[in-house]
Amino acid sequence: MHISYLNFIRIFICSAIFLIGYVKTATAQTNELSGWAAWFHTQRFSKHWGASFDGQFRSAHHADYLKNVLLRPNLNYYFGGNKSATLGYAYVSANGRTATGGKTFRSENRIFEQFIISQKAGINTAITHRFRLEQRFLGATPTQQEVFSQRVRYFIRGVIPFNNEPTFTKGTFLALQNEVFANIQNNDKINNHVFDQNRAYVALGYRFSNRMDIDAGYLNQYVQQTSAHTINHIAQIALYTRFGK
Repeated sequence: MHISYLNFIRIFICSAIFLIGYVKTATAQTNELSGWAAWFHTQRFSKHWGASFDGQFRSAHHADYLKNVLLRPNLNYYFGGNKSATLGYAYVSANGRTATGGKTFRSENRIFEQFIISQKAGINTAITHRFRLEQRFLGATPTQQEVFSQRVRYFIRGVIPFNNEPTFTKGTFLALQNEVFANIQNNDKINNHVFDQNRAYVALGYRFSNRMDIDAGYLNQYVQQTSAHTINHIAQIALYTRFGK
């Protein structure tokens, strides 16, 4: 599978157009401003085996409180030089506030399977495609029952260095990514839609070595609800570490 630099840009633009089209057809809109911080770590044990972990902390509107904590470990099998298959688990805590200022809490446990393929475009642009299937177990609350649903996600990310060296090991880069989510089972218990959400991200980053990157930028999260939608304007900072063989 080969993708050119221009084709990657086209995919990113088409995803953005899809998001804009959805925004225009929605009946009601809520805007939020929040901040996300994330750490993504990959640990290689051998040629074929490794593990990954990411931890994320997400604020509520105007950073009023910590809304979500996400912890996601997984086991990876690498093959073909640029592909991997993953089995993983995720825990998500969701804190909220009622109209009267009371606190709410809902936990979510996930099992997921995913396939990743990585490739190059142009001289040194790295493109990652990720396909993920999630089994979601949303916990009960005083006003909500336990829910099981399944969701698929497609993620594409490009790391575009500002230098022209054939192997990018250090320096500044532009990151572009998009991820679309779709409910495929029990969507009537989620939002009554197949479409769940879209996340488009643009960031500037710096690679310290082939073991560590950091980037910071703007993430636009479009969340479909039953009869409305929310657009979350997010300032995100993310650390990426890679260790092992």
